[in-house]
Amino acid sequence: MDAKIRLYVDQPLGAGQAVALSQDQAHYLTGVMRLGEGGAILLFNGRDGEWRATLAQAGKRNAIAVCDVQTKPLHLPPDLWLLFAPIKKARTDFIVEKAVELGAARIQPVQTRHTNSERIRQDRLQAHAVEAAEQCGATYVPEVTDLQHLEKLLSNWPEDRRLYWCDETAIGQPATLTPATGPAAILIGPEGGFSADEAAKLRGRPNVIPLSLGPRILRADTAAVAALTLWQAACGDWR
Repeated sequence: MDAKIRLYVDQPLGAGQAVALSQDQAHYLTGVMRLGEGGAILLFNGRDGEWRATLAQAGKRNAIAVCDVQTKPLHLPPDLWLLFAPIKKARTDFIVEKAVELGAARIQPVQTRHTNSERIRQDRLQAHAVEAAEQCGATYVPEVTDLQHLEKLLSNWPEDRRLYWCDETAIGQPATLTPATGPAAILIGPEGGFSADEAAKLRGRPNVIPLSLGPRILRADTAAVAALTLWQAACGDWR
């Protein structure tokens, strides 16, 4: 039987390993997808790759799956962080989802002067990242960190990590990236843009690289997808 349902579990995976699924997962498998004992599913935990498993116990509140065979090895994304200023709920969800699909290793919401949202639900965004990984076939789930102020983030920025700053004032310049290796990050600003003092601080840092996203003004969620795509094509694992 082909396994089409993928679930993330925070438990070890290996041949013969029994995995107790959560109540929500058990309900989804048995009540929504109508799987019973003997049903096949796919499991991953971000560490041990993807495994085909068989339901040994299938109740609406409790379910246990036993790992049969590894179907994918662990594939880690490039060492790329996505930093972005949160926007409206659905569009922030979109950014997290696409960051997972496009291979970001870490997702960092950033508070800027013009950020529309002053708080986020980190746990909800992390759960959304898990769902995106389940859907897109990823074997790794990036961490979604809590909201952090841009100034504090820059003050503790690692010297060896390049920061590609998507500078809205660079509209019209070629959207190109020079191939490079090593840790990197992409910074997407808020809908209102960066303040003058934030832009000045970014320009004054030696490891910050201004980046144009082409001739048109992009929404923040579109800019995140465009920038991740540019980086992956030039420096990441798309080459």
